[in-house]
Amino acid sequence: MFSFTKKTDLYEFSPTELHEALAGKRVVLVDVREQGEHAAARIEGAVNLPLSCFNPAALPEGAVVLHCGIGKRSRAAADLCAKAGVPLAGHLAGGLSAWSAAGLPVTQG
Repeated sequence: MFSFTKKTDLYEFSPTELHEALAGKRVVLVDVREQGEHAAARIEGAVNLPLSCFNPAALPEGAVVLHCGIGKRSRAAADLCAKAGVPLAGHLAGGLSAWSAAGLPVTQG
């Protein structure tokens, strides 16, 4: 469905598109922000695998979508996945900032 492994081919989910994919249980969301950032504000159901210790082999099964604060770290994690040959469904364009700006729910604290 959504499987790209090269950075240049990384699919960019819009916040609305990702929200719908999560609601339909079609993707697994992985937050690559640090643990403190994830604990402070997060998208409900996101698995936290910080970029500082990111291991593509540790990703959960399924169509994985990466996200971070603005999209820079999720792209860096996607590069690591591409180098390791681990396919991704994509990443959240604009990260948690775009998700929040779209008025979508963020779990605080």
